[in-house]
Amino acid sequence: MNIVLLSSIVAVCMAVGAMFIRLKAAKKPATLKKIILPPFFMSTGALMYVFPEFRLTPAEMLEAIGVGLFFSIFLIKTSKFEIRGQEIYLKRSKAFVFILIGLLVVRIVFKTYLSQSLDLGQLSGVFFLLAFAMIVSWRIAMYRSFTKLQKEMEKEDGFYNEKDMKLT
Repeated sequence: MNIVLLSSIVAVCMAVGAMFIRLKAAKKPATLKKIILPPFFMSTGALMYVFPEFRLTPAEMLEAIGVGLFFSIFLIKTSKFEIRGQEIYLKRSKAFVFILIGLLVVRIVFKTYLSQSLDLGQLSGVFFLLAFAMIVSWRIAMYRSFTKLQKEMEKEDGFYNEKDMKLT
């Protein structure tokens, strides 16, 4: 089986999983820990760059980061928080599912096109960096939005959930 096709199938499975996780997460209060930790966990994937076949040229790095930042705009626009009682929740967004599917389709098209000019290692490096840039910028925006709501809650009634302020 073609490796690009196989990796695209894996990407589809991961996207479906992400949709279910996102829908399930909207039922529980958000915390700083849940916002901050995913990029840290993902950062371990950067160890791939230790091996020469995964390394990118400066131009490829800039392109991957630029596209990742552009894609993050759509995720940022569909990730809003709301206060329910004394807790902050991520609002459910029907658009998020469609945006995730759209990003997946664009990713598969890019991957198919770029696989003709880049070898598999470089292609993997490009898409990791693209995804990492997208997720880090999205999570930074979520962090800022979350902390803004926390401050609003403090101002309203002098209350904040100390457990949410801790990262442990």
